[in-house]
Amino acid sequence: MRVLGENPANESIKLMVETDEDLWHLYNIVETGDLVTASTTRREEKSSDKIRAEKMEKKRMTLGIRIEKIEFSEDDLRLKLLGTIETGPQDLGQHHTLIFENGDSMDIQKKKWRATQIERVQRAVNDSKKPRIVFVSLDQDEATVAVLRQFGLKEITTVRSGRSGKQYEEKPSVDGYHGEIASKLKTMMEPNMPLILLGPGFEKETLAEDLKKIDQEMFKKIHVFHTGQSGMVGINELMKTGMGADVLRESSVGAEIEAVEALMTEIAKDGLGTYGPNEVMSAAMSGAVDRLLILDTKLREQNLDEIVRAVESQKGAVIVVSSQHDGGKELESLGGMGAILRYKV
Repeated sequence: MRVLGENPANESIKLMVETDEDLWHLYNIVETGDLVTASTTRREEKSSDKIRAEKMEKKRMTLGIRIEKIEFSEDDLRLKLLGTIETGPQDLGQHHTLIFENGDSMDIQKKKWRATQIERVQRAVNDSKKPRIVFVSLDQDEATVAVLRQFGLKEITTVRSGRSGKQYEEKPSVDGYHGEIASKLKTMMEPNMPLILLGPGFEKETLAEDLKKIDQEMFKKIHVFHTGQSGMVGINELMKTGMGADVLRESSVGAEIEAVEALMTEIAKDGLGTYGPNEVMSAAMSGAVDRLLILDTKLREQNLDEIVRAVESQKGAVIVVSSQHDGGKELESLGGMGAILRYKV
């Protein structure tokens, strides 16, 4: 995400969407009641003397919409903002939907920006500079390809080897099973993007060798890890157990899952972990919080600036956890908020 401008006088910030993940950040920043101004298309107003309704061509114009409803689609990566037109050349007071994709920009005006919302903007700016991580979780029979976005893990496709029993005459792996995996990866990979190969057995090591034969430059950042299972289960196993932590830490999701697992471990052993609004607030106010974990949906629904400021003023870290991955679901089961403490309170 890129910040194009700020106007403190009317509490507005102009932002540009630079990556798909920025739409998820904006979903967590924009709230009902905001005035969002952007370029859009709308049919021209009909002349008052028209007797028959005629289909009018859509015209590009800039409209300011007072937001009433916010929708995010993970499948087609679109953000929809629905509301009434408050500023613009026509149709004031009527409903309109703004649709945002990669490359679009918007001006967001709020009554008051919360500190956590400003931090979310900065996080989006910083995260856009980090590479995504691609996973291939495989065994001899099939491979699952997934990508780690800033808001969660997304399964992309499954490639089957076609191997079946003793009558199967195996082709050279570069041309067969592994070649098909490589062709899927080439549509996703970008320069310097980390690629993690994982699973049981030795198929992952063979795939790593074959990928380098196919395109050494594209597949130069390969990391190989052993897991007990393949598929999405294997990827979640890798992330939860902390294997490949140095690689995964490059992504916000990896750091979030690592923090949630540390919290769950402390809670399980009755150690330096606590959860629940009252318990966490009490610990924050006493300066006992080392790491505060808050679910993004909770931040969207509540103003938690007080507890965030209390933690940060005591040099504690605040980690906003996405609700879209397994770590977020675990934190949600704790009420959406938890803390790793410096000492028991």
